[in-house]
Amino acid sequence: MRNRLLGILLTLMACVLAALGVPLGYLMAAAEQSAVVVDRIDDAARFAQDLPTQGRSTAAMKGDALPVQGDTSRLHALSVEAARYHELYGARIGVFHRDGSAIAVAPADWHAPTGDSPGAEAFREALDGRRSHNPPQAWPWDEDRTLTVALPVVRDGDVVAVVITESPTGPLRSRILHRWLVIGAGEGLAMVVAVLLAVRLTGWVLRPVRTLDRATHDIATGRMNARVAPSGGPPELRRLARSFNEMADHVVFAMDQQRAFVADASHQLRNPLAALMLRVELLGLELPEGHDAELGAVREEGTRLARVLDDLLGLATAEHARPEPEPVDLTALVLARLDAWRPSAGQRGVDLVWDGPARAQGWADPIGFGSALDAVLDNAIKFTPAGERVSVTVAADKQEVAVTVADTGPGLTEEELERIGDRFWRSPRHQNVDGSGLGLSIARTLLLAGGGELSFSPVEPHGLAVTLAAPRRKTDL
Repeated sequence: MRNRLLGILLTLMACVLAALGVPLGYLMAAAEQSAVVVDRIDDAARFAQDLPTQGRSTAAMKGDALPVQGDTSRLHALSVEAARYHELYGARIGVFHRDGSAIAVAPADWHAPTGDSPGAEAFREALDGRRSHNPPQAWPWDEDRTLTVALPVVRDGDVVAVVITESPTGPLRSRILHRWLVIGAGEGLAMVVAVLLAVRLTGWVLRPVRTLDRATHDIATGRMNARVAPSGGPPELRRLARSFNEMADHVVFAMDQQRAFVADASHQLRNPLAALMLRVELLGLELPEGHDAELGAVREEGTRLARVLDDLLGLATAEHARPEPEPVDLTALVLARLDAWRPSAGQRGVDLVWDGPARAQGWADPIGFGSALDAVLDNAIKFTPAGERVSVTVAADKQEVAVTVADTGPGLTEEELERIGDRFWRSPRHQNVDGSGLGLSIARTLLLAGGGELSFSPVEPHGLAVTLAAPRRKTDL
């Protein structure tokens, strides 16, 4: 989400900068060329003013290109000035009669433009009495392009000569490119500032969302005391955080009420059940022979009901528990529990083996973790055939310590693996095995309350592996 929001903001900023920069670059190029054109027109006007045509008749000027007596020195000065102009600015300049013959020109071998060139068109427009308008725009990528400006010399309302300049556009294109680079650098700097602002803005907007997401994940994984601190971010997200906290409080209250009901009901049902079983035993003494099988079935159902009530009470107690995790040597804890379960495994002909480091410290509630391990070991021993073994492995990495209990029993299908751990769920293939279906639920609840987790995976070629994980360091529950 952060990357998508950043992408949208940066794309919008890039479009805005492009919408400002492209017209600005075009206008700047046009302004540079207009300045050159105006300068060349002023130069041409100055040469036109110096042309010695005053006092001559228009007919004479149109029909005779030669200067009259007394103008030779002024024409020579005009030629010298044109040569000097060409030397200084590198631009070709010429003063031509209407028929294209040169009056003063620099360089000396330059002739009036002819044909279809832009210079010839400007020359013809000048003969018609029009001075050059802004010629086509010169761009930095143009090659060997010149800028032609023609100005008519008008005496007594008639065009008697034309002053034309032809300037190379190399310096103009260099100036335009330099201005564009300045604009590009400015827009690049603006883009960097925009990126920094976008990153901070995105972080400010998404900080409450990340906090909300973390709290939601904690509650979804059983850490019901997770809440969102309603600080920072837009007002709508702060209001959402407060609503989330209120919702979490209501959910926790409802779950506490439900757990309290389960605990109370389990506790209250134990005494009537004990009384009922006592009456059954008394009735069994008075029954005639031949009813032992029915009496045994009643005793078995009563015992199973008592175990279910005990497990329900244990589950409610575990869900109410708020343990304080502490550093625990899980290797030592596992070895102690294996010693406790070894006699029971020996009675069933199951061998308990273990592997792992000499010490593996994790952050857990030792009582809760040990109770969860007891439930998993009990399950593994029950489903492992005699003569087989249950392997217990302790592994530690930087994040967590994992205790894996792998049996060699019948295992579970993929669909059953998705349901294992649900309350009262038992595989249809194992309904005749002793148990209430709450043992793994209690184990999962105890681990979650201590900051750990419980996971299941198949064992090849058959069997089930249950992993109890605890973090290496203290986590916020």
